[in-house]
Amino acid sequence: MAKLYFRYGAMNSGKSTALLQAAYNYEERGQKVLLAKPLIDTKGEQLIVSRLGVTRAVDFTVGANDDVYAVFQREREAVIRADGADVACLLVDEAQFFSPQQIDDLLRIAIREGIPVLAYGIRTDFQTAAFPGSRRLLEIAHSLEELKTICRCGRKAVFNARTIDGKFVFDGDQVAIDGVDVTYEALCGLCYLDESGDSLASGWKAPVALGIEPMGPDADFA
Repeated sequence: MAKLYFRYGAMNSGKSTALLQAAYNYEERGQKVLLAKPLIDTKGEQLIVSRLGVTRAVDFTVGANDDVYAVFQREREAVIRADGADVACLLVDEAQFFSPQQIDDLLRIAIREGIPVLAYGIRTDFQTAAFPGSRRLLEIAHSLEELKTICRCGRKAVFNARTIDGKFVFDGDQVAIDGVDVTYEALCGLCYLDESGDSLASGWKAPVALGIEPMGPDADFA
């Protein structure tokens, strides 16, 4: 049985680069692939844009109310008519912007059509809240894989902090496209809390500084 894969990471973790590499690997072996991304992602217009400078046009974009299963079948039939070969894989960029229902369609494509679906995206927004599409992927994807990157301090980055004119902001709409409306910086948990004043999506803040030094990785808990 084909599977639905969710490959996620903070900003600058190489998600689009990994997607384009996966597409290349399939095609190098003579197999057909389809590339898709949400219409709301206006960065690059009809292109998937890697931060390394590699770009590639998508085969179709998905609007907020589109039936992904139906759109995929239409594009798949066009490939079969043109090339006489079926699609071997569907690759989706910026999957966090899909609705939960559209993510369910990706699962149906994998299971009912026997075509692997590789979805790439980020888990959480700039306030550390999960995107609806990402939450659904974490619930139903057969395989979860984290693509890692580092914070400015050298630790692993896990959160996506939003900046406007070089200043961090922690209020605003959930969706604002990187490089179009705002910019983002991937931060570790400690740097995120330092910049946000200990605020997370729940709105809870530490009431007082505890005055206890954090324990290192070799601390004895016995």
